[in-house]
Amino acid sequence: MSRVAVDWRTSATLVGTVLKALTVPLAGTAAVAAWYGEAVVPFLVPLIGSLVAGVALERFDRRDLGLRESYLMVALTWLTIALVGAVPFVLAGHGVLAEPVNAMFESMSGVTTTGATVIDSFDAHGRSIHLWRSVLQWMGGLGILVLAVAVLSQISVGGAQLMETETQTQDLTKLTPRIEETARLLGLLYVGLTALMVCSWLALRVAGVAPNVTLYQAVAHAFTAVSTAGFSPEPASLGAFSPAIQWVTIPFMFLGATNFILLYFLLRGDPSRLTGSDEFRFYAAIVLGLTALTGTFLVVDGQFSRVEPLVRHALFQVVSIVTTTGYATVDFDLWSAGAKHVLFLAMFVGGMAGSTTCSIKTLRWLVVVKSLRRDLFTEIHPEAIRPVRLSGQVVDEETIKDIYGYVLLSLVLFALLTVFVVVDATRTVTRVGEFDAMGAAAATFLNIGPAFGAAGPYGSYLHFPDTTKVAMIVLMWVGRIEIIPVLVLLTPAYWRS
Repeated sequence: MSRVAVDWRTSATLVGTVLKALTVPLAGTAAVAAWYGEAVVPFLVPLIGSLVAGVALERFDRRDLGLRESYLMVALTWLTIALVGAVPFVLAGHGVLAEPVNAMFESMSGVTTTGATVIDSFDAHGRSIHLWRSVLQWMGGLGILVLAVAVLSQISVGGAQLMETETQTQDLTKLTPRIEETARLLGLLYVGLTALMVCSWLALRVAGVAPNVTLYQAVAHAFTAVSTAGFSPEPASLGAFSPAIQWVTIPFMFLGATNFILLYFLLRGDPSRLTGSDEFRFYAAIVLGLTALTGTFLVVDGQFSRVEPLVRHALFQVVSIVTTTGYATVDFDLWSAGAKHVLFLAMFVGGMAGSTTCSIKTLRWLVVVKSLRRDLFTEIHPEAIRPVRLSGQVVDEETIKDIYGYVLLSLVLFALLTVFVVVDATRTVTRVGEFDAMGAAAATFLNIGPAFGAAGPYGSYLHFPDTTKVAMIVLMWVGRIEIIPVLVLLTPAYWRS
């Protein structure tokens, strides 16, 4: 008789630690609710539940976190946080979030830093609920940042191990030999970047160019910009603020999608790691190229009559989509087909590995481009030996195959979700166009947020059937933790000795 080959107790113990840690943001949000005279019970109930469950799970014996246990821990952690995160929405009992499916959609969208929302009336929810949405995204961004460096790069998820080649993470490991210390270092950088954005917004208010900015708005948006997540307490997103606010937010989205290890070395006075990174140059080139292409379509279509708004909106939306943040300064669903299709393609890019961003990521696309160029060259010169190099380091062929497999799997899952959205809409007599279905599928699975049509930047996902929303919840979860951990759990061999 075969036995379970996974030490699930170790994974459960780590999930218990996460549940105990959740009591801190829940307590902080409860304090904000009390400050604004709003109900605190929606936050205190999950706080107590998380504390009790966390203490109970930590009673299991904890051993070293092996490969199998890492997969289980990664999958359970994001699912558990999303479940706890939905409780305040239901208990608050306001608007569409009082319904469990909608609450779970909003929570999963938050913790996976997707930014897709089902809220149709922002005024129906208090400031504490909107802040909790931002807090979920900030936690999700920090979590995936630590996860990418400490776990995913070690279990070789779809080429994530290349992050060491591109950033020399072993140098960071020498400086901080324990995962806890590495997490603390990256966390401090993450907190510092968030605080800097808060100060930047408030400075613009003091300067008189952003008079409608408050401390609450600055904090809420800093949480969701640095985490490249995109929830906003404003129905008009960043369109509710002055051009100065929009300009100053762009670099924070861009930096949030930049490898944090490179940012760490930059702060230490070593910019060569950043400027010498093939992936960073590729990432910056894609942003600039897509911005120029979007701007060209907007000029041809006469969308804007002045240069400054044209450049600002084109750059902002491209950065927002490429980094998977999902903010909007205008309703880009009203743009021409050419400009919208550029933004649709941008959904599949993603920022750098080792950042808070989602989607396929530039590291994988860079390897695909380099390997394709190599293959074309060897077709002409079959006798040549030309390895693929990343920042001077040779990429082994097995890793290249892993990356091709990951990209193909991502595109297949996107296509399957698109088909499901269309079929389910037909079944429930819901009006969803083909392009709108593709946009919604890409925006949820790739963790972008806003799409097109009714799910556009100033719309919501509320109109989709519950069955579609459930499918999107699952795919948001799968996409955020890089697909492979969930698929591994579904294989019988994983559980057998």
